[in-house]
Amino acid sequence: MPPPFEAVLEAPFGKLGVRAAGGALRELVYLPESTPAVDSDDDLIRTLARQLDAYYSNPNATFDVPFAPAGTDFQRRVWNAIRAIPCGSVITYGTIAKQIGSVPRAVGQACGDNGFPILIPCHRVVSASGIGGFSHHTDGYLLNIKHWLLRHEGVMLI
Repeated sequence: MPPPFEAVLEAPFGKLGVRAAGGALRELVYLPESTPAVDSDDDLIRTLARQLDAYYSNPNATFDVPFAPAGTDFQRRVWNAIRAIPCGSVITYGTIAKQIGSVPRAVGQACGDNGFPILIPCHRVVSASGIGGFSHHTDGYLLNIKHWLLRHEGVMLI
């Protein structure tokens, strides 16, 4: 069982659970609106909260909080490709797969395993035939979050 969250932050689309240790973010997790908020006095988490609030106000806001992505070499290649997608743009799983010499399904799995959503904007990766899935889901509140993020960034796929 994963450790509890150091904070649960309010977001326009629900909540965002935060795990941090050693001066770096360790994981961000989308949570349903019904999850109780949890405040934190940690400077890193307060900085993250300010930067997220700036993003919610302006999708072109940037993030500079330290985070420590774990993952395989393949996952890191996918995540680096995702980080290069500009705000307001989308790219398909297949396009990333071609860029890194892989297949779309593997790229989708790596997207779903992304432990730093918004910071590594996997919501900008879509299917060739529509919005695709999100965080290993194809419906429910997680897909609603993907819709919200894309609308917020001015992408009109939906």
